[in-house]
Amino acid sequence: MPAKPPSADKAAGAPAAKPCPICGKPATPESRPFCSERCRDVDLNRWLSGSYVVPGRDTDPEDAD
Repeated sequence: MPAKPPSADKAAGAPAAKPCPICGKPATPESRPFCSERCRDVDLNRWLSGSYVVPGRDTDPEDAD
């Protein structure tokens, strides 16, 4: 069976292949969106160590009352 052209995958709703956010290699289905378990662990460690921070609003002292 011939391979589908990339445009056919997009039309069928399949997500586009994105690179691993840690190292940039192609992602694998087993570790998606990462390329390996190692990159998954690196990302988890960054979250747990506080390297990634979600910005929040500063609280006003008046709001604390």
